[in-house]
Amino acid sequence: MKLSTRRAFRLAAIVVGFGLSAGAFAEPAAHFDFISHAPDSDAWWNTVKNGIKQADEDFNVQTDYRNPPNGDIADMVQLVNQAAARNYDGVVSTIADYDLLKGAFPKLKAKNIPLITTNTGTEKQSADLGALLHVGQPEYLAGKEAGLRAKADGIKTFLCVNHYATNPLSFERCRGFADAIGADMKTSVLDAGSDPTGIEAKVSAFLRTHPTTQAVLTLGPTSADPTIRAVTKMGLAGKIWFATFDIDSDVAKAIKDGTIKFCTDQQPYLQGYIPIAMLAIMHKNHNTDVLQARAELEKNPKFMKRLQDYGLKPVYEARNISSGPGFITQQNISQVSALAGQYR
Repeated sequence: MKLSTRRAFRLAAIVVGFGLSAGAFAEPAAHFDFISHAPDSDAWWNTVKNGIKQADEDFNVQTDYRNPPNGDIADMVQLVNQAAARNYDGVVSTIADYDLLKGAFPKLKAKNIPLITTNTGTEKQSADLGALLHVGQPEYLAGKEAGLRAKADGIKTFLCVNHYATNPLSFERCRGFADAIGADMKTSVLDAGSDPTGIEAKVSAFLRTHPTTQAVLTLGPTSADPTIRAVTKMGLAGKIWFATFDIDSDVAKAIKDGTIKFCTDQQPYLQGYIPIAMLAIMHKNHNTDVLQARAELEKNPKFMKRLQDYGLKPVYEARNISSGPGFITQQNISQVSALAGQYR
């Protein structure tokens, strides 16, 4: 039965009276899946999740964020298999272990489910897996760029504190740094695990037994925060050359007080926002034309506002979008420290 015109206007008035709009009741235009390798305990991914959530709101889509709770990469295979079985409108995934995952992704292609890769993985791996594009930071390049800064300061030996050695690509950061300063990576990497107390103890033990170590490189807040405590207790804060990847409140404070030289920033917010936005645009356009979707994204006022509000700068390449590396130093830390852990 059709509503009378009078009743329809009455309902519309009620909606307006409650401060709602017709769009508030709109069904999501598409349903996506975002698969990461991160364990539940890794708070760094909260910034990625914030990007996903905002893209969902900006483009009226729904995204499921799924991950192996304990960080077991092997469990990602099952998550990809489930994504194919559930017929999502699109999938975003990290490439934590290419060899382990390469057998699962063809199931998405067989269902004509668009795939975008993000965060970990190389651009070549992304293309080989059939992804439309990759959004992330080239890990070896990021490590090398950090190492070149160390080389300019005369650094020749270092300790790379790796808290997620289960991810093969994590070593690319260490390798790039080692190559830049001419060090032996194999003798410079510490498989620290993810327990904060254990990381602090292992770093302290390494520095005591290797007193000629000139620099420390940590691969993220999970290893940076305990390492800050270790060097502080040993009286090395501000004396040992110290850099890290990624930012949180403790890293921001350490940059301000001079304990950490700089933080290599891969802009995780963009790694969540851009893939979902691109999938949403392509779904709306009923095609997978990456360049067309990217052109539309670059003109989107909501997206441009996010970039301006959070000081974010993606780099557009022929096919992919780089979210880093950038560098946060004492010169620009005040600009981003208030956003650390949320949007930076």
